[in-house]
Amino acid sequence: MKTGWAGWVFVGPAIAVIGLFFVFPVAAGLALSFTDFDLYALADLRNLRFAGLDNYVHVLSLPLFWKALFNTLYFVVVGVPLSIVLSLATAVLLQSPLARFKPFFRTALFAPVVTTLVAVAVIWRYLYHVRYGLINEAFAAIGLGPFDWLGDPAWSMPSIILFAVWKGFGANMIILIAALQAIPDDLYEAAKVDGATRWQQLRHVTLPMLGPTLLLVSILSMAGYFQLFAEPYVMTQGGPLQSTVSVLYLMYEEGFRWWNLGTASAVAFLLFVLMVAVTQALMRIGRRTEVLG
Repeated sequence: MKTGWAGWVFVGPAIAVIGLFFVFPVAAGLALSFTDFDLYALADLRNLRFAGLDNYVHVLSLPLFWKALFNTLYFVVVGVPLSIVLSLATAVLLQSPLARFKPFFRTALFAPVVTTLVAVAVIWRYLYHVRYGLINEAFAAIGLGPFDWLGDPAWSMPSIILFAVWKGFGANMIILIAALQAIPDDLYEAAKVDGATRWQQLRHVTLPMLGPTLLLVSILSMAGYFQLFAEPYVMTQGGPLQSTVSVLYLMYEEGFRWWNLGTASAVAFLLFVLMVAVTQALMRIGRRTEVLG
């Protein structure tokens, strides 16, 4: 009995913090999504009314929501695989015996992860500038461009994806480097004895051993990429022609520009359901791959 009480004493503060800063806000947000909470209700709670599923029906009937959902899925479907492939390739190269100055390159490639997102987004906005950006100057040196990277609907989202991949792939790289270091050297030596080439070692030794780590990285990256907001907010303000409006950007507009907090909460929980569904799909694929392997 005393041991049980001691356990609760130790975990109690952590549970209290989680309840106060996670469970309570999530429950409050879910409750708000079933009301017509707006600026008038914020001024006087007597104006608050129960709306049932009206907010969800309203959101699902908005063309802008489906546009934002398409933009978000585009960002996730293109950005997540690109980030994982780049981080895996970089991790393999840095783990190679032929690589030199490994600590320097690991630090340099990880540095964007710990920089302030808004600050580097402003810098990249100037890099993408039509007339004065260094990227267009580089293309001009080979006779191409200039390109309106952030002002053309065809290039705006790919430009943001490129920036997001540069900003975040270093975190996945560090995780994958740690996983690569945990692979026993005996497996590679046995593969060499069997005559396996470097490509065959990568395919039949490295990738299978990295399976659980790649699944973890995929889920973490997916969760982060679904929360696209700061990049379009700073670089494009959702334009041009709503080509970079994300679901979270729509939630921000509804909640903090138009003060439709009930609608904004509904948008947030629709995104939450989508993220849970995608995560479950990735988990099933991971378990099926382990069984087949």
